[in-house]
Amino acid sequence: MTMNSILEEVRKMVRKLLPSKIEISKIDFEGPVVVIYTKSLEEFADNSEIVKQLAQGLRRRVAIRPDPSLLVELDQAETEIRHIIPEEAQITDIYFERDTGEVTIEALSPGLAIGKHGSILNEIKKRIGWAPKVVRTPPIPSKTIKEIRNFLRTVDEERKEFLKKVGYRIYRDIPDDENWVRTTSLGGYREVGRSCTMLTTRNSKVLVDCGLNVSAEENGSPYLNLSEVMPLESIDGLVITHAHLDHSGLVPLLYKFGYKGPVYCTQPTRDMMSLLQIDYLKVASSESKKAPYDSSHIREVIKRCIPLRYGDTTDIAPDIRLTFQNAGHILGSAIAHFHIGDGLHNVAITGDLKYEKTWLFNPCVNKFPRLETLIIESTYGGHQDYQPPRKEAANQLKHIITKVIKRKVKFLCLYSLLAGRRKS
Repeated sequence: MTMNSILEEVRKMVRKLLPSKIEISKIDFEGPVVVIYTKSLEEFADNSEIVKQLAQGLRRRVAIRPDPSLLVELDQAETEIRHIIPEEAQITDIYFERDTGEVTIEALSPGLAIGKHGSILNEIKKRIGWAPKVVRTPPIPSKTIKEIRNFLRTVDEERKEFLKKVGYRIYRDIPDDENWVRTTSLGGYREVGRSCTMLTTRNSKVLVDCGLNVSAEENGSPYLNLSEVMPLESIDGLVITHAHLDHSGLVPLLYKFGYKGPVYCTQPTRDMMSLLQIDYLKVASSESKKAPYDSSHIREVIKRCIPLRYGDTTDIAPDIRLTFQNAGHILGSAIAHFHIGDGLHNVAITGDLKYEKTWLFNPCVNKFPRLETLIIESTYGGHQDYQPPRKEAANQLKHIITKVIKRKVKFLCLYSLLAGRRKS
């Protein structure tokens, strides 16, 4: 189905489902999402089933956004928000996203900012037009997240144009001939580091991870010069499973050499990936090593990131849909599940995963509606490896520490406060 036919189908379905009094000002693509702009936002707010019916009918993600003419200017909007939300909610930050028409409100008491049955949020929406969402203020402020938000504010117009181009590329016209799918190993197979896999169909190319082998003096990058990969402009999208450098360390390098497409990852992965890439540049500088890219290329990555939530099925190419599932490894880590063609084939590429529930994370998702090919990270999967139960591992650690203390020597014990409890 071509872009124009999809838009026409959306218009027909909108006319069929929506009352004539609802005013639609524009329908367009923004990345993988079909966006409907309206001057009758309240009508949609009062009937959430309409959006569900549109998404189910189109089998695509649909977003309802206020017409730009309804959005109050930022300074006035922030003043209104602070006036409407009671002081007891203790607002710590207000962040406007021009490309989506949303405003994120961080508060120490989010329940008070939301109001009973969302009454305060509805009032905010009526007064300023922006779609509000409330999140709890993090216990430790993140300089990285703040800098990313500030940067995205400065490139919001560029980002809008970029998202439109991505949407038109995803829904381009392709032939109906016989399709196929193959994977190509570009790095990270039978080794630790530089993880990279190319997923190719007759019509599309998607790169999964682009990592760095930080310990290698030579050959620290994936084989990006293979004919399977080049030219970089032919790649429809880059999917990052998680932020560790062995999976994301060379993403900025792609932009240095001409890639201008989207990066799909979870929002925590985007933020932590940026932090680790910047840290990698600092370490390289301190060791008098030449880094393969600079900070300007990291900014290009941030500008072209399309964050996805767990469980959201998203078109990323004409014949490929992506769904992220929790991998249980680190914050934001994901298993990338690809649905190829119209039921042709399903591939899951895990990245690192954790099968056991921990103090910090739930175990990885291991049930999929359909799966033909599974590619699993095997760093800790040697045939003689043994992963003891947590209780047994804790007892082993306790035994080792006790022996060290009896010898009256010094030891260093690393522990985490992230789980809300002290361990030594």
